[in-house]
Amino acid sequence: MKTIRFGIIGCGNVTEIKSGPGFQKAGSSELVAVMRRNAGLAEDYARRHGVPRWYTDAQELIDDPEVDAVYIATPPGSHLEYTLAAAKAGKAVYVEKPMALNASECSAMIAACQEAQVPLYVAFYRRALPRFLKVKELLEAGAIGDVRYAATVQYQPAPHTEGGELPWRLQPELSGGGLFFDLASHTLDILDFLLGPIAEAKGIASNQQGKFAGIEDIVTGTYRFENGVHGTGTWCFSAFSREDRNEIVGSKGRLSFSTFGHEPIRLDTASGTEEFPFDSPQHIQQPLIQTVVNDLLGLGTCTSTGESAARTNRVMDELVKGFYLDNKE
Repeated sequence: MKTIRFGIIGCGNVTEIKSGPGFQKAGSSELVAVMRRNAGLAEDYARRHGVPRWYTDAQELIDDPEVDAVYIATPPGSHLEYTLAAAKAGKAVYVEKPMALNASECSAMIAACQEAQVPLYVAFYRRALPRFLKVKELLEAGAIGDVRYAATVQYQPAPHTEGGELPWRLQPELSGGGLFFDLASHTLDILDFLLGPIAEAKGIASNQQGKFAGIEDIVTGTYRFENGVHGTGTWCFSAFSREDRNEIVGSKGRLSFSTFGHEPIRLDTASGTEEFPFDSPQHIQQPLIQTVVNDLLGLGTCTSTGESAARTNRVMDELVKGFYLDNKE
């Protein structure tokens, strides 16, 4: 059987445990090259992870004839650029989330890959984790009856920054916005996976603490899914403590689960409460990487595509657009 050979652009922290080793441990998959602008760091990563080649130039990795698929693990600000280059070279693309800075860039990425006839996948890895597959199974089995609405509450203390340049997640030109774009994208994508696409969304975003000018630190939104289910969400990044809670309420029960936590899924019905515990894999992206490999080999389907990920970007754009329009004036 053919082996899919991957190259990584941007071998930073996310690739150390979450994703990088997953390319080596997934079946019919191999990590053959990595790229980082700092030669010493690129060489060190390759040595530690047993990768045969390393580069300091992304185009050289893309042009490597032994690279079949390119994993773009840089901040979102460069996802469009590298996706266009990989597509032009005829390479399959697996890009980190969020997919791009905005929905417009997502559309350009999708168009380029379609024109080049190469697949485009996005690293919303929760779609392949047993924990969230169980939630989907319970929903499809009618465990809570007809779904009525979904509610999300996520908050955490403000990030600590001490002088110098802000982390890329707090630089809209690199991330698309504030922490909302990085963290809420996971929840909105998994809701898309569980309940289907969101048809319309409205939101209010603000900078309440005044700490990082021009960056939202709270977002509240309402949305309607194509199937008629309603949804609400509040994301606050300047609160006193942490909370991560999703609830899907139906005509016969309720499912409760977190996006980032590891506590059991909870099912509440008239019959009582049932909990479903799950352990996370060591390399959290490995199950999704396996679906990418299987899709490329014609052995299965990956559910996290450019089209699905672009929907999440469109929803986020809608929820914060008033805030960023005001800040441009």
